[in-house]
Amino acid sequence: MGNIFLLSLVAAANATLLAAVTVMLFLPSPKRLLLGYLLGGLLVSLTIGFVIVFAVHHSGATSTSQNSVSPAMDIAFGLILLVVAYVLRSERMEQRRARKKKEKEGVEKGPSRVERVLGKGSARITFLVGMVLTLPGVAYLAALHDLDELNYGTVPTILVILGFNVMLLILLEIPLIGYVLAPERTVVAVQNFRAWLSRNGLKAGIYVAAGLGLLLIARGVIEFLT
Repeated sequence: MGNIFLLSLVAAANATLLAAVTVMLFLPSPKRLLLGYLLGGLLVSLTIGFVIVFAVHHSGATSTSQNSVSPAMDIAFGLILLVVAYVLRSERMEQRRARKKKEKEGVEKGPSRVERVLGKGSARITFLVGMVLTLPGVAYLAALHDLDELNYGTVPTILVILGFNVMLLILLEIPLIGYVLAPERTVVAVQNFRAWLSRNGLKAGIYVAAGLGLLLIARGVIEFLT
């Protein structure tokens, strides 16, 4: 269960989601836009999570070979996370080079494609964007695999998936709640966090992905040997 929680933190560290939230906060009717994104994201993420766990993992094909496949999946997911860490490290280095080059040339970075789409200010658009950008990533798939290994009952499994998705979209849920209770303070907090993430987000992602990757590989090797 602890590993699932750690994976939920990895999945929540989504720079694209943070950028989308920041854009929506400065558009008209931000609560409607945030809610549209949340509903779209939950629709896709929960549906795929339930299908994978209850229709795929609990099928006879997986249960008959579960003991032999589990260590291999741990090692595979671990290797994937190490690749993610390597790619993030390369991306961080590339961004640093690009930022230094732009500073020398005096070129300002324009809005991303997601920011331009969200800038239209439609709740229907944010719903669709939420569906597209909340497709399961490596961390979510690894968590579903670990959840299947725990062999919980139906109700606990549903609760764990719901809890994971709450963590998955927490960057969206916090400002949505905050905007209702304290809109001005929420806008300032999001701006500060976005600034921090732009400086440290990739570095944190590298360490988390590498650490979880090594942990999964070690667990897979131990299970395979035993």
